Amino acid sequence: MPPVLFLLMLLGALCGLGQAMSWEEKRRLRNQVVEMFDHAYQNYMDHAYPADELMPLTCRGRVRGLEPSRGDIDDALGKFSLTLIDTLDTLVLLNKTTEFEAAVRRVLSDVRLDNDIVVSVFETNIRVLGGLLGGHSMAVMLREGGQHMQWYQDELLHMAKDLGLRLLPAFNTSSGLPYPRVNLKYGVRGPETRTGTETDTCTACAGTIILEFAALSRFTGDPVFEAHARRALDFLWEKRQRNSNLVGTTINIHSGEWVRRDSGVGAGIDSYYEYLLKAYILLGDDQFLQRFNIHYASIMKYISQPPLLLDVHIHKPLLPARTWMDSLLAFFPGLQVLKGDIRPAVETHEMLYQVTKKHNFLPEAFTTDFRVHWAQHPLRPEFAESTYFLYKATGDPYYLEAGRTILDNLNRFARVPCGFAAMKDVRTGSHEDRMDSFFLAEMFKYLFLLFAEVEDLPFDIEDYVFTTEAHLLPLSLSMVPSSSYVQPNRTSEEELDDSNFDWTCPNTRLLFPDPAFPRNLREPIRSAVDKSCPRPAPYREPGMGRPPLRAQDFMANSPEHLELLRRMGVSLIHLKDGRVQLVQHATQAVSAVAAEDGVRFMQEMMELSSQQQKEQLPPRAIQIVSHPFFGRVVLTAGPAQFGTDLSKSSTGVRGFVSVAEPYSGCTEITNAEYVQGQIALLQRGQCMFAEKARNIQKAGAIGGIVIDDNEGSSSDTAPLFQMAGDGRSTDDITLPLLFLFHKEGNILLEALKEYREVEVLLSDKARDRATIFKDKPLPGSLIEGSVDVHETEEDCLTEATTPTSFEPTGQSQTSTVEVDKFVSEEVTPSQEEGSPLGEANSPAEQVSAPVKEGSLTETEADLAQPKEDSDKREEPESDTDSSNQSVDELLADWREDLEAFQQMEKDEL
Repeated sequence: MPPVLFLLMLLGALCGLGQAMSWEEKRRLRNQVVEMFDHAYQNYMDHAYPADELMPLTCRGRVRGLEPSRGDIDDALGKFSLTLIDTLDTLVLLNKTTEFEAAVRRVLSDVRLDNDIVVSVFETNIRVLGGLLGGHSMAVMLREGGQHMQWYQDELLHMAKDLGLRLLPAFNTSSGLPYPRVNLKYGVRGPETRTGTETDTCTACAGTIILEFAALSRFTGDPVFEAHARRALDFLWEKRQRNSNLVGTTINIHSGEWVRRDSGVGAGIDSYYEYLLKAYILLGDDQFLQRFNIHYASIMKYISQPPLLLDVHIHKPLLPARTWMDSLLAFFPGLQVLKGDIRPAVETHEMLYQVTKKHNFLPEAFTTDFRVHWAQHPLRPEFAESTYFLYKATGDPYYLEAGRTILDNLNRFARVPCGFAAMKDVRTGSHEDRMDSFFLAEMFKYLFLLFAEVEDLPFDIEDYVFTTEAHLLPLSLSMVPSSSYVQPNRTSEEELDDSNFDWTCPNTRLLFPDPAFPRNLREPIRSAVDKSCPRPAPYREPGMGRPPLRAQDFMANSPEHLELLRRMGVSLIHLKDGRVQLVQHATQAVSAVAAEDGVRFMQEMMELSSQQQKEQLPPRAIQIVSHPFFGRVVLTAGPAQFGTDLSKSSTGVRGFVSVAEPYSGCTEITNAEYVQGQIALLQRGQCMFAEKARNIQKAGAIGGIVIDDNEGSSSDTAPLFQMAGDGRSTDDITLPLLFLFHKEGNILLEALKEYREVEVLLSDKARDRATIFKDKPLPGSLIEGSVDVHETEEDCLTEATTPTSFEPTGQSQTSTVEVDKFVSEEVTPSQEEGSPLGEANSPAEQVSAPVKEGSLTETEADLAQPKEDSDKREEPESDTDSSNQSVDELLADWREDLEAFQQMEKDEL
């Protein structure tokens, strides 16, 4: 074939592959990456530092212990300026040398590693230890260049060794597998340090140590770190399932028994495989590559079903363990590029790209037909990582376009004035107030490298290996003498067999002789995703022509709204405790469009509840101060997130109570002459709490008490909760509003019926009688002949319990939300475990998005009819003895509950 003809054919193939991106466009996108990094980093420094992470919606730092706990997620936070340390080597890669030098000085002067705090060994290793080592690598490189960091004397390395020594106690187990958590100050000392009681850890948690610990050993010359990391890897290898050569997700750190026997390449296992291959690249030990290749062969045999990667059981690898995938597996195509197995990398990446284009971001989990399983997206970088590696391997401009999509979606949907906010739901575009440190550590590295030219980089990136957190460790460490760790004797099956493996890393510049090859692989996958997950039709069928019902407009006593819910496949279930549960069955909707509206409505309901939820407020007190109680009866009340803040009032609000008419308080108060200057009593239901407050405030009331209409409810058995706003500004509400359960409310109503005039004190906590009756004689007893209570006690209170949270359950095409006649404190997207480690466990695939019992919000979906006013209630018997006996019994109950309430107050403090 003539050379000219061959050249023309090659050019034709390149043109068919897609127009190559111009140098100017790549430069523009590279600069855009830098601008986006500046936006995120500067907002962290301006609004959050020295806190661990930025909360971009509220423009403040996330400090552990000061914000409501998020569970295991917070184990990454150690009060050591996490985001700054995690970002050090990103600053150098993006040519921000001056900022890097200033950041290093800040770390050295401000960061403490001896905090009395329990942290995740895994997260602290990859983010903080890795960040310090990556920062040290960059500082040494710049120092050797002769222009920057000339003052640097390995201070970051000294900090890294200090941190490594603080992590070592976690490895003091019989197996060598580390405890999942360690106290930075006290190590692992049992319950007194809140450590040492765990029995299980994830495979990735124990197997993602070797790069950082080996680098620390070789930088410092102390072999102890590498030895411990190797021992943990050896134990995991020994415990693999010998027939399938797969590992499970969770293992007992003492016995080595597999606790969860499902195996995949996503959450719980992912970086174990990554570190086997990269340990070979960094350290040059053939045994790591041998083990990786054995695992990899099993992955491709059992788990890989191109383009899918589905979990299986390690003992029955032909049996699928679940029908959905989590987003963390998006790193795997990049690892396959390092392995040199390009075809499945292209196929899986293309599947992930098409799912991304459907939902703007990769959902935290998605089904085999590419629908959303878990809707969150915490700005994970794994897809960008694989995109970069595939571009390096192929040179295909298609992957530059994929990178452009990532950039555009981040700017369109995640960018907020104070940084970039995680997506709470990729379907609705709702945000979560978090910007994890890995966003700065990883995302901007991979995107910058994707669009940068060689001359844009301050050093040769090929001289470094990326850790799982994208920290840069120099390959020159392979030349440093290894540790004195003695490896276990190899069995015959572990002998190295050169005939089975390629012992070199692939040359990424020569992998693709045919530029049309990746396009031919992508086309059928793109078609499959489009066919499995079609976009909703733009039209609406008859009956659904108007805009769908919005959560903020929903009223559960509206027949029109109930009919709209029915058409969307949403039904209401009345629970025994008075709550109303919303359940969505997509298959019961009148159409696919209506089902989509139903999903959106359920998500909006969750988002509305979350938006209404502010910081958990402590309980409030309603103290009856009139005759014959004189301050001795204190009722535990739920607070409101609007109106007068009683915690800032030294005297509280004191006044006589009066029943409002109508009792619901949902329309203009008709007995304003009686309510004016008094504290209005209201019944829960039929409208928002804020609306009740506005109506009684307009009537001249100085406060309000909402009484639960759910007969039998009591603070003895129900968690304390708080009333939230109605989604609009509540600055106009200036009076205090408190909530009483039915039992406590009845005490107040019965007192009002018997004594006609009842005066109460609304305050943040019970006041002693000396304060209440200042300059007045103290009454001697509650009722003549009854038992007095010791003067120094803070009065008798009914018991209040702390909020109880419920673990979410599995999710699929059915959604459930409990609105309790109110939407509760927090509605979380349905999932079994709140992290990618969870499994769907409902045979019917019903998704439950249960509410944390704990707070009343303004979306009161109250279907009950209002009860009659107190003056129409049945009159109590006039028998004096029985009356006294009733009061004595109440007093005895209050005294029993006093100790529990006082303990609760201590817990709140």
